[in-house]
Amino acid sequence: MTIKVVVTPRSFAATSPLPLKVLEERGYSIVRNQLERPLEVDELLELVRDADALIVGIDKVTRKIIENAPRLQVISKYGVGVDNIDLEAAAEKGIIVTNTPDVNTEAVADLAVGLMLAAARRIPQADASMRQGQWKKFMGMSLFGKTVGILGTGRIGRAVARRLLGFSTKLLLYDVCPDPSLAAEVRGEYVGLEQILREADYISVHLPLVPETRNLIGEAELRLMKPNAVLINTSRGGIVEEKALARALREGWIRAAALDVYAEEPLRGRELLDLETTVLTPHIGAYTEEAVMRMGLEAAENVISVLEGRRPKNVVSCYRTHEGEANGGSASR
Repeated sequence: MTIKVVVTPRSFAATSPLPLKVLEERGYSIVRNQLERPLEVDELLELVRDADALIVGIDKVTRKIIENAPRLQVISKYGVGVDNIDLEAAAEKGIIVTNTPDVNTEAVADLAVGLMLAAARRIPQADASMRQGQWKKFMGMSLFGKTVGILGTGRIGRAVARRLLGFSTKLLLYDVCPDPSLAAEVRGEYVGLEQILREADYISVHLPLVPETRNLIGEAELRLMKPNAVLINTSRGGIVEEKALARALREGWIRAAALDVYAEEPLRGRELLDLETTVLTPHIGAYTEEAVMRMGLEAAENVISVLEGRRPKNVVSCYRTHEGEANGGSASR
């Protein structure tokens, strides 16, 4: 029986054929997402009913899908966050879930700092004005020497902190697991969330989306922020309550926001799009040629390892050995 691998991310193997080649060399049948968007639940279900492996992007992998894919052995996340995958259902069915946590760190960190500068200096607005034949000055705010709050000091948060050393910023760090060695390295200080909200000129979000962080930044939190504050989110959209953010920007509670992630993707509704104080990008944090190639290759290698009976590099949940013994595990941040 031919092994079937379903691949939903549209950028998979877009910058290098190698991720696709390593799958094809093993004789696997590859089925690609033919639509220019993430798949709906029923669309994905139709593809994976007889699939042995799934390489998935941001498409939702629900319990319904998992329970109706009897051959499925592995769900390989093309990226880091697995909040779009029902991990409990996967574990119940003995399906291994993997991800690629190391490959896009630097790309997302680059974008986070770029978004800080774009929002603070109003670069997109100035560019649009020039293209309309205008010569209009846009007053901005400096990043150099300012106070930056970093929510979440995993891989990407750390990378952002290191970049900000070059801007002589004061760094306020927030994490449920503080790392004193990082604080010393970046000359930062771990403090509570409320202190960051009150004191930071820029707040950059790098937290996983879990029940404790869903809507972590809502109306109450936005009202605590400085009127000149800039909010950046390159982690997960559900962490920032978008209706509250739109109101905060309309009414001037904060200066600006720059977002690469949204509660629903593609972004629906006009509230954020119609504001001049937002910089919005379509979840492109990992979209560099280098990161896309490495992410695709690692996602493919995770699939191959499971199908060939080896432990994959990055296990999120439910690894089973050849003897059938279940082993839990989680990828480090």
